[in-house]
Amino acid sequence: MPVMTRPPPAATATPAVPPRSRLLATIGLILGVFLAALESSVVATAMPSVIRDLGGQHLYALPFAVFLLTSTVSSPLWGRASDILGRKRLYLAGVTVFLIGSALCGAATSMTFLVLARALQGFGAGAVMPLTLTSVGELYTLQERPRVQAFISGVWGVSALVGPLLGGVLAEHVSWRWVFYVNLPFGIPAMLMVWRSLQETVTRRAGRVQIDWLGALLFTLGSGLLVWGLSLSIWWQVGAGLVVLTLAVLVELRHPAPLLPMKALAQRLPNVGLWNNLLGGAAYFGVIAYLPLYAQNVSGSATSGGLILTPMLLGWVLASIITTRLMRVMGLTRQTQLGFVVLTVVFALMVVLAHAPLGVISVLGFFVGMGMGFSMVSLLLAVQSATPRAELGATTSAMLFARQMGGALGTAGMGLLIGTAAISGGGEALVTGLQRAFVLSVVMVAVGLALSLTLRGQGIPASAAAPVRPAANADD
Repeated sequence: MPVMTRPPPAATATPAVPPRSRLLATIGLILGVFLAALESSVVATAMPSVIRDLGGQHLYALPFAVFLLTSTVSSPLWGRASDILGRKRLYLAGVTVFLIGSALCGAATSMTFLVLARALQGFGAGAVMPLTLTSVGELYTLQERPRVQAFISGVWGVSALVGPLLGGVLAEHVSWRWVFYVNLPFGIPAMLMVWRSLQETVTRRAGRVQIDWLGALLFTLGSGLLVWGLSLSIWWQVGAGLVVLTLAVLVELRHPAPLLPMKALAQRLPNVGLWNNLLGGAAYFGVIAYLPLYAQNVSGSATSGGLILTPMLLGWVLASIITTRLMRVMGLTRQTQLGFVVLTVVFALMVVLAHAPLGVISVLGFFVGMGMGFSMVSLLLAVQSATPRAELGATTSAMLFARQMGGALGTAGMGLLIGTAAISGGGEALVTGLQRAFVLSVVMVAVGLALSLTLRGQGIPASAAAPVRPAANADD
């Protein structure tokens, strides 16, 4: 059943963006997405080489978890701030921080230095995907977005093909440091194109601009305690993190402009989208952090460790393209449910076949990616179609917040299940630990499937025929 959206406020309606400017802005945004795509595929490949060089095997999960944590917590802040201040300036600031963090990661001299640099890099990365997706949601109608989504998926496809191989080759034949430096030649042109071509209408808002800094601080502190405590098995920190996160939610409920749009997320569709992004992200990113280590343990090659991720990323890309083509025929809800069915079945097979050859695991990984593509893309489009313009940035960021937070928690939790000794020593202990991680993934995606079955049919709302107009700036 279509969900009707409220029309955008008249004060924010502006003339259509010139086609050339819209095209160039979109190319710049998609080039920026390539940063995030490379980050997910290249760095995971190089981490076994990093710990051999810098040491700190017991901290293996932290460069993943900290990056996911800071990108996750900052994502709603970037999104909410962009609703108030405009997309372009926040996007440019975020990419700048990301590139500085990337350069510092490449210059790291210890695992602690790398973890701190990854935290800064993640803070900047928190702006890239939500502001890209929000800007696309404003520049294009829902009918036009499949074409743009196809280009974005194509970027992920190129990254899926090139990224793991590039990461393995750089780590094995050059230096793992270039895995981080490679972001610079893509980030700078992306910034220039967005700066010159993304147009925004200046509309001064009456009253004082409010950003939920206290909520952001509490979310950062609570999430950090939770992820750090899980990674290092410090249980009092886990408990403290949960308490602080509860306080953050209470603050959000009382704030006039909360970091997360609490009223919108209380509705069934956004609520299910939030929880399913959390569960799916935990299952997927938790596994993807450790598969290269497993593959390199079996083959002894960093390149092989990277290539095992390629089928998963390609599966996600292919399903994303199919989703945008089939959403009128099949409906977004059914595609979401299909995605979680695939995830549940394939993770169950991975539990049974954990000792199978790498080729079998790679094939199963392809279908894991397919499941994520069907479920995550469909959920995001459905939630965006039911979101008013004033909440678009915050709601889009909330979905990505949940997915990335799930990834941070999944990475830390699965590292706990696998065990430090297995991560350091490899062998049969690593395979058995990974099997336990697959069991946790099955449980999480099965819960996600049950939640998706509570949704009614979600198609394309009639109001999506008109594009959401560009964001209004508070000042210029």
